[in-house]
Amino acid sequence: MLIWIGRILSAVVVVLLLADAGTNLLAPGFIRTEMEATGFPINLAPVLGIIIAICTIFYAVPKTAFLGAILITGFLGGAICTPFRLGEYFIPPQIVSLLLGIAAWVACICATRDCAS
Repeated sequence: MLIWIGRILSAVVVVLLLADAGTNLLAPGFIRTEMEATGFPINLAPVLGIIIAICTIFYAVPKTAFLGAILITGFLGGAICTPFRLGEYFIPPQIVSLLLGIAAWVACICATRDCAS
């Protein structure tokens, strides 16, 4: 039963992160305000999209899921810390990033065979 919970939770994490990557890659104008508010130039949106897509692909492949979880945690940690630098605390993007990071690791723990094999 736990393995299925892990797989479903992993799928949710993968879908959400790929949606984020797609937004950065295909519609950077959509996130222009948020990028500029955090001090990132809009031309970095596609680069960030590629990075999160690669991390997510590592996470989605069972043999590299553990590495992917580490990479996702690092990426989401940056997403959490960037607003802190600006004096913003517990805003929705930080909370979503925290929950996605937790979900990625809970999924790995529940589906241990997927992470360790």
